[in-house]
Amino acid sequence: MIYKEFAESGIKSSIIGLGGHEFLENGKSRGFNEDFEKAVTPGYFFEGFGGEKRKRIIKAAVENNINFFDVTIDSEKEALGRNLTEIRPPCDSYIQTRPEGMVYSYDENNTQMADYDLLKEEVERILKLIKRKKIDFFNFAFMKSALKNDPDYLDKIEYNIKNLKKEGLIRFACADTFSGEETYLKQIKAGCFDAIYINFNFANSAAANKVLPLAKEKGMMVITREPFMKGSLFKMGREIGVENRDLLARTSLKWILNQTEVDIVVMGVDNVEQLENNLSILDNLELSPKEVRLIQNLKNTDIYKNYSQRREGKFCGN
Repeated sequence: MIYKEFAESGIKSSIIGLGGHEFLENGKSRGFNEDFEKAVTPGYFFEGFGGEKRKRIIKAAVENNINFFDVTIDSEKEALGRNLTEIRPPCDSYIQTRPEGMVYSYDENNTQMADYDLLKEEVERILKLIKRKKIDFFNFAFMKSALKNDPDYLDKIEYNIKNLKKEGLIRFACADTFSGEETYLKQIKAGCFDAIYINFNFANSAAANKVLPLAKEKGMMVITREPFMKGSLFKMGREIGVENRDLLARTSLKWILNQTEVDIVVMGVDNVEQLENNLSILDNLELSPKEVRLIQNLKNTDIYKNYSQRREGKFCGN
């Protein structure tokens, strides 16, 4: 494993993190694609999360010295907490998660996240699920509507972050949003976040223009997600006749980790074989000429062009 050490924070994290998603037979993530409303409801648990298949993945991740784990919905939180009590990492491990039902557009204007008492109660609830005394990375994923609705919203978030840390409930706060560049920049400039969590890949790279450089300038950790573009990467491959999903996955991960601002990339896998294939890039992170040509060919596909234009337009507010 390759680690990124953050001297000021005392964190030494694997550059590849494991996402908490489990998957349906059609490749879509469980929970969200079974019943979205239930998935984002605090206290709702789908049957079967954290079973034998998932435990094999967690065990392989731990054996390969992955020590950064990201979980979203409560089913994932509970499963990881349970699995990591059975499969104990040999070194310090870090969990990143979010307050359920309060982020993105799940709560109008994200008002609950600005209420300290509600947020503290949610953090304490999460800690019971993940079986920890403190959340390592806590995502404050609010939309621009929250800032428009309440001019003091960022001040309230800063207060909440400060007090959650003071009470020993969280270690680090992550800036996160689906509202694009403008909101990310406001989060970074607020000065109360330790990291950003962001969609970033070669087909969704507009953050490299302003957001990632500013985050690094402010000394923040950059944690990225969606290396496989929710499956669109493999559709691009099929358009040019490349059916080797392992090659496509490795190439995308390498591209992301070759961007100087990126510290950690969080990936999702459905089985141990996928995990081990993806981790094989650690033997040589340099993009080969073949992989460089592959990316160029993928960029010529209609799927890439449509995907990239939509993502860039949404991110930049066009």
